[in-house]
Amino acid sequence: MTKVRLGANNLQPVAAIALFVHADRPEALELAADLIDRLGADGHEICLPPSSAGAAGRADLARPDDRIGRELDLAVSLGGDGSMLRAVTAVADHGVPVLGVNYGSLGYLTAIQPQAALGAVARFLAGEYRIEERIRLRCHLGDGQVVSALNEAIVEKVDSGRTVNLAVHIDGEFFTSYAADGLIAATPTGSTAYSLSAGGPILAPTMHAVILTPVAPHMLFDRSLVLPPASELVVRVLGDRSAAVAVDGRELGRLEVGDSLTVTVSDKPARLVTLSRRGFHQALKSTFGLADR
Repeated sequence: MTKVRLGANNLQPVAAIALFVHADRPEALELAADLIDRLGADGHEICLPPSSAGAAGRADLARPDDRIGRELDLAVSLGGDGSMLRAVTAVADHGVPVLGVNYGSLGYLTAIQPQAALGAVARFLAGEYRIEERIRLRCHLGDGQVVSALNEAIVEKVDSGRTVNLAVHIDGEFFTSYAADGLIAATPTGSTAYSLSAGGPILAPTMHAVILTPVAPHMLFDRSLVLPPASELVVRVLGDRSAAVAVDGRELGRLEVGDSLTVTVSDKPARLVTLSRRGFHQALKSTFGLADR
């Protein structure tokens, strides 16, 4: 994907690079300014989404959200997993790889430490990297919205202290109805996010599967389901209470009684840049403080 033309040093190709910056982290903004200066000096084309450009004081580098993924070689996320999700949402449909620099706490998606960011970009430009593909969910709402999710899609209650009634169809057949605080449809990447907090299983992030996890179900059946990637899930609102819909932490609106959310696996995966051999098992051990025995 990198453009075949040489930069100012005549040693490495010139690339189009987008920076997605956590606007509330001054240290991330400082690193963004440094990357802009250094990469720009080598002739690379740098752009930022409008929100990042405004926070960084670089309105001259802003590119509209609906165009930022086009003709791009690399997206770099400077923040936590939330920033990484925003970067993936913006560029994954265009097949653009995403490199995550960690300014968060968990860092499941953002493996590079800030001090190694410039070197990581240089290694990418030199071809010293691997691409790890992660499945995404394609979510169809009743009002015609179609959005994608790297972690999960959630249908949940609106009123505190009251459950929501949800019917689930799998591949066109009715499975069961849930009285619960909500239902989570998660990817393997999202298995360590909200689904895990609700008691769901941990899946290796490169697996191809869909996890359906109920949140605080008021029924005997309270287990998660792990379904093949070809599955189609339809979650329909029953009873007399509406439900809220969120995708990767973004609230999308409400489903009224009779409305539904349809979830399938997208044919356009996320492409994450990997530079080290640190595996998922090592990340789990570090995050959960699991000692060697």
